[in-house]
Amino acid sequence: MKRLLFLQVLIILIFTGCDRLGIEPGVSDCIVKSTKKLNKESPCDKGASVKEYKFQNKIVYVLSPGNCMSDSGAKVVDAECNQIGYLGGLTGNTKIDGIEFSTATFIRTIWDN
Repeated sequence: MKRLLFLQVLIILIFTGCDRLGIEPGVSDCIVKSTKKLNKESPCDKGASVKEYKFQNKIVYVLSPGNCMSDSGAKVVDAECNQIGYLGGLTGNTKIDGIEFSTATFIRTIWDN
């Protein structure tokens, strides 16, 4: 009986553990998947994040692996996870399609660690 109870609790924990990242609701499935992948693959224990912006009249997401590496950059994608640019990195890029990303309007943080 104890084994059965333990197994049931374990199964519940496994299936409810998927949302432990605290990903904000209202984003596409591909952004959720990208966030989970970033959490799993980021070399940084802190500072990784997914942030939502309005840029060139479109909603975009900045996927940042964190700040533990001086030359790391952040991927910028649309709601369907199509990459539209890259910020930072070795060159310190600040533009997407020739437009300064600083003109983007921050909406919210989707996830951070």
